[in-house]
Amino acid sequence: MNRLKGRAALVTGSTSGIGRGVAEAMAREGAIVVVTGLGAEQGAQVVDGIVAEGGIAHFVESDLSAGGSEIRRLAQEATTLAGRPIDILVNNAAFLVPPHPMTESTEEQIDKVLEVNIKAPYLLTAALVPGMVEHGGGSVINIGSIGGVDGIKFTSLYGASKAGLHSLTRSWAAELAAAGVRVNTVAPGPTITQGNEDLRPLLEKLAESNPDRRTGTVQDTAAAVIFLASEEASHIHGVLLPVDGGALAI
Repeated sequence: MNRLKGRAALVTGSTSGIGRGVAEAMAREGAIVVVTGLGAEQGAQVVDGIVAEGGIAHFVESDLSAGGSEIRRLAQEATTLAGRPIDILVNNAAFLVPPHPMTESTEEQIDKVLEVNIKAPYLLTAALVPGMVEHGGGSVINIGSIGGVDGIKFTSLYGASKAGLHSLTRSWAAELAAAGVRVNTVAPGPTITQGNEDLRPLLEKLAESNPDRRTGTVQDTAAAVIFLASEEASHIHGVLLPVDGGALAI
């Protein structure tokens, strides 16, 4: 434990789901965690839960679809609340549209997916990397998806955005490694969270073809993120780590 002690982490979309699980796991490993997302009440609940377990956490409400000035504000407030530069950035927040034929995608949906899933992590990473470099390095972990690797019908818009994020991971790793910043991706498969219990039958059906025959959990993804954020992964750059029960292996 305490693999992240003394380090500051910002986890986007961490008021629920995988992001919340990652934030809680990082706090248990000793990190100062900045929780961010929409909904002050949900954010306060996550922070209160972390503090009740002896961790350190703060909340910044932020809408990642609101553009550059909002994202720069988030970066500045997160750094101020943490009391030190952000060492670990987890780009987890994503806008997910319900599965639908590509002919039915609207321009509004396309714009929103690209704003939240590509533009926001790009701008937020660019805002925080200089501080990481100045203070000796850091770690950026993008939460991708196996849908950005395999073609899955009716999810082309979301899959394309995740494929783009995977590409950014590789390019940023090549660009930033020499400056001490590691960039990697964790790609979950079908994962059940508190917020998608209504989709459990569908997710379990999808997971039936996985080699391990089960859906993923928030804890599965969080464990992979912790590993990549820790010094145990100090020589790992630009990887895509599937947390998918072997789905991409077949």
